[in-house]
Amino acid sequence: MSRAEQPSRRTVLAAAVAAVTASAGPAAAVTEAPMTTDAADPARAVPARTVDNRAWVSYSDWHGGALQGTRAVAGTHPGVVIATPAGTTDYTDPHTGTTAAWEYGAWTSPAHRFAVPATEAIVSWNAHTPAGTWLQAELRADYTDGTSSPWYVMGRWAAGDQDIRRTSVDDQSDGKSSVWTDTLAIDDPSTGLRMAACRLRLTLYRRPGTKATPTVWRLGAMGSDVPDRFTVPASVPGLAKELVVPRYSQEIHKGQYPEYDNGGEAWCSPTSSQMIIEYWGGRLTPKQLAWVDPSFADPQVCHAARFTYDYQYAGCGNWPFNAAYAATFKGLQAVVTRLGSLGDLETLIAAGIPAITSQSFLKEELSGAGYGTAGHLMTVVGFTPGGDVIAGDPASESNDAVRRVYRRREWENIWLRTKRYNASGKVVSGTGGVCYLYFPARPTAGQRKALAAVGVRA
Repeated sequence: MSRAEQPSRRTVLAAAVAAVTASAGPAAAVTEAPMTTDAADPARAVPARTVDNRAWVSYSDWHGGALQGTRAVAGTHPGVVIATPAGTTDYTDPHTGTTAAWEYGAWTSPAHRFAVPATEAIVSWNAHTPAGTWLQAELRADYTDGTSSPWYVMGRWAAGDQDIRRTSVDDQSDGKSSVWTDTLAIDDPSTGLRMAACRLRLTLYRRPGTKATPTVWRLGAMGSDVPDRFTVPASVPGLAKELVVPRYSQEIHKGQYPEYDNGGEAWCSPTSSQMIIEYWGGRLTPKQLAWVDPSFADPQVCHAARFTYDYQYAGCGNWPFNAAYAATFKGLQAVVTRLGSLGDLETLIAAGIPAITSQSFLKEELSGAGYGTAGHLMTVVGFTPGGDVIAGDPASESNDAVRRVYRRREWENIWLRTKRYNASGKVVSGTGGVCYLYFPARPTAGQRKALAAVGVRA
């Protein structure tokens, strides 16, 4: 479970932020690209949905962006890389104090108009960052009042931690919207203001004089306008199926590597990620795990915690960082999205795709859990014949206890609602259906169809 003192993200997102000041810009000044608009995306969510996904994944996608010191590459994983660098800049890592020079290039997307004018937006990416490289992802929103936000940094990321400390960036706001760790949110949705469109910008960095380059092969923006609600309508069961997914407990890692969010008790997100990564065949080598104390069980969970850790958030629960970690495993891609119903999860499970879901609840709101939480990640691996949810819940005392069956009606409400009461009776927030989806880089036709049905382009 996440740290007890960490407020749920939607609680933070709903807070007044008028006093928050905008942060400094990116580490390198990037010339503004001409505004263009992308063509219709067949994978966009249908108008009835409250979530819209846009993913850049194909060679034509990358070639259609504004390239500054970068180029699009074709192949099995079309993507964008540094070509002739646009320049060199210094970056001072706020978590080490180290200043170093970096060559950089940038790629800027065309403007994407959300099918659903959005109150929130989350950016996720899949990339390879060899030693000596890293990337920065930014988002700029166009508001429904005709104005635009600044470029917001949505993450500075590297797969490793030897060059920079991967980090979110706090204190970014323009008085209309603010960034909270990994989510850009309208400050006061009750005014009617929304994000009508967005552009994304990648800045790729490398050590000067080298040929190394990050390669980004998937970039996505998820915009949503999920209505505030304490309860959601009950759904009708439609599937009885269970996927065989590895089971790992975060609790057996209590006290291990406290530098990563006080150890395993806070590692629900990387533990859940590791379960699904291994379901798809992702494995770490003995060399990769050599840093872990050999007396620790399941060292791959320790590894996942270290390499999802956000040094600003001071935790392993940064949603896009978990997705990016999953995509470092060969043959996997990953997104952060929102789903609208248990029917969406049934569609995915039927195609063999498990999910990682985010929820918060009081102990009495989820029978059999035995705990309450302000924010927790678990896996959904199936449904019983009666429609109840079969979960891989890492908040279990042992690996054998990870498989849980939760009542359908209780579970769908704690996952999909956006408002709830905490133990003190105060109105706080829920995540509104947030989940991570990890799936093959080359999905089957059935998997591709299932993903499209929930608004995700494979």
